[in-house]
Amino acid sequence: MKTIKLLSLLFVLVLTGSCNSIKVAADYDDAVEFNTYRTYAYFQPGIDKADISDLDKKRILRAIDEEFAKKGFTKSENPDFMVNFFTKARKEVNVNQFYGGWGYGGWGWGGYYGYPWGWGGNYTTVSTSTEGTLYIDLIDAKKKDLVWQGVGTGVLTLDRDKKEERIKEFVSNILAQFPPQKDNKK
Repeated sequence: MKTIKLLSLLFVLVLTGSCNSIKVAADYDDAVEFNTYRTYAYFQPGIDKADISDLDKKRILRAIDEEFAKKGFTKSENPDFMVNFFTKARKEVNVNQFYGGWGYGGWGWGGYYGYPWGWGGNYTTVSTSTEGTLYIDLIDAKKKDLVWQGVGTGVLTLDRDKKEERIKEFVSNILAQFPPQKDNKK
């Protein structure tokens, strides 16, 4: 019976572990020549409106700086593009029901009078998580137009030690889509 409970627990962990991935998408203006962009600055009025703690804002800004540095972009007082971000979050409740067992004859699952001939037992697990979405907007500094938007959605953590790592993962996955690789087959 312990083996069955361990297998069931492993199954639940695999299911919840697979929920830890971050889904990303990006959209952009086809008319923009992204290879002309070299410098950036933050659009502070927009970032100030983000509905998260100032500590998390700092984490996101540091992660963006790190990713842009890897790509060769530099901060500037006279930027080619401005960076803004905002977030959304929603609670998710997951209810999983597990039914198990088999038997000879008898009534229903579990054999005669509920006696399990195999691995029996029915139980329900309930878990909650917070799914967050991070939007990163890039705005042409001269035209004041949105030229690129990246979106990442995934499960958040409240664990302080894991939070910075998770934020870096969000930002890295989103900015992997920038600059866009345009299809020249038009």
